[in-house]
Amino acid sequence: MLIKEYTEFDLNEILLLYESVGWTNYTSKPTMLENAFRNSLLVLGAYDNDKLVGVVRVVGDEWSVIYVQDMLVMPSHQRKGIGTSLMREVMERYKNTYQMTLLTDNNEKNKAFYRSLGFVNATDIHAVAFFKENK
Repeated sequence: MLIKEYTEFDLNEILLLYESVGWTNYTSKPTMLENAFRNSLLVLGAYDNDKLVGVVRVVGDEWSVIYVQDMLVMPSHQRKGIGTSLMREVMERYKNTYQMTLLTDNNEKNKAFYRSLGFVNATDIHAVAFFKENK
């Protein structure tokens, strides 16, 4: 498995990856998705041979906060340490950033995954997260 910066945006491979995990909000808006990638602080790709099988996308200012916007691995490649490797690379690159934040689906699998990396639920620190979607 190779983890490297994703610098050459390929809409077809990105759509295939996002479709594999059912993220249709992104796949139905390919222009938004491309612009999001091009304007990210960092995008890392995980490759099995030459096939893109995972991505982590980070936005933020790099000093006070980074936000892990997208972290996904093809279902056929999950539970093999790819997501952990992607996140550990982000955490190493931004180890001096004050805080790392993310939102994820509220299920036990995701909560266990992020807790294993040292993240805490906002409610555990008496914080609350707010969300507003512009449609």
